[in-house]
Amino acid sequence: MGSLSAAGSLLLPVRLRGIQLGRPIDLLLDLDHWNVLGFVVLCGDESRRFLPLAASQVVDDAIAVGSALMLLEDAGFYEERGVSFRRLLGTQVGGGIVRDAWFTSGGAVAELEVEVDGGRLRIPVPTRQAA
Repeated sequence: MGSLSAAGSLLLPVRLRGIQLGRPIDLLLDLDHWNVLGFVVLCGDESRRFLPLAASQVVDDAIAVGSALMLLEDAGFYEERGVSFRRLLGTQVGGGIVRDAWFTSGGAVAELEVEVDGGRLRIPVPTRQAA
């Protein structure tokens, strides 16, 4: 599978062997290295849990997990350490307004989809300037 849409991945259910455990409500990013950390998942019991990207596999119709134990409690702990993809949406980056991000199955954010003058284009992620 090629690059994955962050916005599209938030539309997929989280499943364990076909059983829906919850749905992602956000994606957490490390903007220092432009990596996806994982998903904030609203589970069937209405609890919020964190699912590390490394413990999941995004497939065509779901975010698959091998064990329900991969859904970690205290999502707030992880939310404090990552940047919300939903908060990144609508911000100004690279001369356009962020509408989506595209990442590899390994979690590297490869491109941002930005809106410029009513059209959309993909741009490379910004590089950090040395201090």
